[in-house]
Formats: sequence, C-alpha cells, structure tokens
Amino acid sequence: MAKRGPYEKGEAKRTEILHAALETFAAEGYRGTSLRKVAAKCNLSLPGLMHYFDSKEDLLTQVLRMRDETARMRQDERTSPESYREIIRESAKTPGLVELFVSMAAAASDPGHPAHEHFAERYPLLRERVAAFARKRMEEGRMSTVVPPERLAVLLLAVADGIQLQWLIDRSTDMEQPIDDIMRLLDPERET
Repeated sequence: MAKRGPYEKGEAKRTEILHAALETFAAEGYRGTSLRKVAAKCNLSLPGLMHYFDSKEDLLTQVLRMRDETARMRQDERTSPESYREIIRESAKTPGLVELFVSMAAAASDPGHPAHEHFAERYPLLRERVAAFARKRMEEGRMSTVVPPERLAVLLLAVADGIQLQWLIDRSTDMEQPIDDIMRLLDPERET
C-alpha cells in the first residue's frame, strides 16, 4: 500500500512548485520572474513556498535539476547529434532557463553555493555520456579525431555552454551552428 500522510503531500507540493517555477521561468525569464508569482500559481504565500526549500538558490537549483532530468530522460532513448540539437532548439525557446543556467553555473563555482553539488555531479555525467557517444562514432568510423573521446567531450560541452552565454548577450547568435560546425569538423562526410 502506498504511504500516505504529510510527507507524501509535502513531496507532491514540492513537485508542483518545481513544475510551476520551471514553467514560469521558461515563459517569463529568470530576471522577470518573482518567487511570489510562482507561489501564487501554487496557491501559497511566499513564506509558504519557501517552507519547501532551504533558500531561493536551493529552489533555483532544484529547477535546474528538474530541467536536466527531463532532458536526460528524452535523450536516454537516443543519443545522436540531432537529440543534442533538439535540446539547443528548446533552449532558444526558453531564454529564462538559459539565463538561470548561466547565472547558477557561475554562482556554483563557490563550493558553499547550493548549485555547486548539482554542477559538480552534472559535468562528469555529461562528459561521460558525450565521450561514450564520441567513442562509439569513432569505432563505427563515423568520426575522426586525434583528440581522445574524454577530452573531446570537454571541448563539446565548452562549446555548448559558451554559445549559450554568447546567445544571451546577442540573440542573433545561432546556438545550433557551432555544434553543427564542430560535428562537421569531426565527420566531414556528415550532412548538415
């Protein structure tokens, strides 16, 4: 029998808050969203909303975790250059989440920041996934490089993160093209 009671209700409310925050930041932007607006969507006061999180930064970190988990679940079904492009396209449609990601990534350099642990877990996981993808493409003869897969993964993630920052500053910047260009350098036979 499923466990019922305050804990289950609390977890359900916390999940509701995270979904509301993710949706609000995606639609209205990182800078344009107040936590009061998120609280109102969940029929809570601001103190009521904050009851479920250690701090505003904790809530924002959990929003990023949810965004990453959703993207990871979609990618688990297939890892391909097109699946990475889909994530980039989605980012272009949700500038508020890109702003949140870039801001929190910078803040996470402080080991005491709530986002530090998330990013410390995130990058090794992503590097391994990208390295495995590159290794497989190399074994299939579909990618050629003298750079080992593990170092190539670092480069590809640096390009993906860096282009997001450039895009925030100049929205005319194409976020997909640098990824396509790198893949083209690695696989000249690949069609764009």
